[in-house]
Amino acid sequence: MSIFSLLFYGILVILILSIFSSFIFIVNQETAAILERMGKFHSIRYAGLNFKIPIMDNIIGKLTLKIQQLDVLVDTKTKDNVFVKVKVSVQFKVIKDKVYEAFYKLDNSHAQITSYIFDVVRAEVPKMRLDDVFERKDHIALAVKGELEGSMLNYGYSIIKALVTDLDPDEQVKLAMNRINTAEREKVAAEYQAEADRIKIVAKAKAEAESKKLQGKGTADQRREIARGILESVEVLNNVGINSQEASALIVVTQHYDTLQSMGESGNTNLILLPNSPGSASEMLNNMITSFNVSNQIGETLKKKKKNNDQKK
Repeated sequence: MSIFSLLFYGILVILILSIFSSFIFIVNQETAAILERMGKFHSIRYAGLNFKIPIMDNIIGKLTLKIQQLDVLVDTKTKDNVFVKVKVSVQFKVIKDKVYEAFYKLDNSHAQITSYIFDVVRAEVPKMRLDDVFERKDHIALAVKGELEGSMLNYGYSIIKALVTDLDPDEQVKLAMNRINTAEREKVAAEYQAEADRIKIVAKAKAEAESKKLQGKGTADQRREIARGILESVEVLNNVGINSQEASALIVVTQHYDTLQSMGESGNTNLILLPNSPGSASEMLNNMITSFNVSNQIGETLKKKKKNNDQKK
């Protein structure tokens, strides 16, 4: 076969394929193709293999049937005069039964949706204070979705979801809000610290009071035992012919020497006992006996005087 024959057959194949391709076309999944015949709308073709008449039919455009998302950033002002940037995300799709309206009635769907979002956000946010804007994001999103659903349905678009994805106040406002939050947290921390200190003080006071109570009880018990011991000692001395006054004096002198002995056993004591001389014990004993005798005489005199007064009455 000559080279001219090969060239002829190659051109023939290309020509056949060109003619064949002018009769058929393929539409991808989740896509709608708009077909016009002689410049006038003819039909809508969906996914798969489709046919057309060459020259007369023309694919003028395609629309995706997938869910689309449009992010719009709106700069507006709140009721308390704080400028804030509101980011709204809208998810929408072309209604399969209204591809004609979506293609022919609306020239730019993104621009149309953006205009509605600006209108709704700038109508809703100025009614709220900044804190309310953060708390009522869902309210703004529902307002946007409600407005778009009623308007875009006529153009063949279904609004799936509207979300307020971000709120960004002015930088100075954010710094002020952070300072306020910091001050609030410091206030709460100070209150907790004060409460903890109060609990510590109360607990310490209770512990000290309990300690003093126990110390007082211990001292009272000690003195009670000492008094009981002295009483027993006096009774023993009385049994051997020593009266109570002499017995008491003897016990005091004995305790005096016991104290001196205890002081001598400790080399680091700072206690000084006065008087402290060899004759001090004897002098102390005589003084005590004399004091007891004088006290008894005064007591007897007072009893007689009271008795005389009672008889005169």
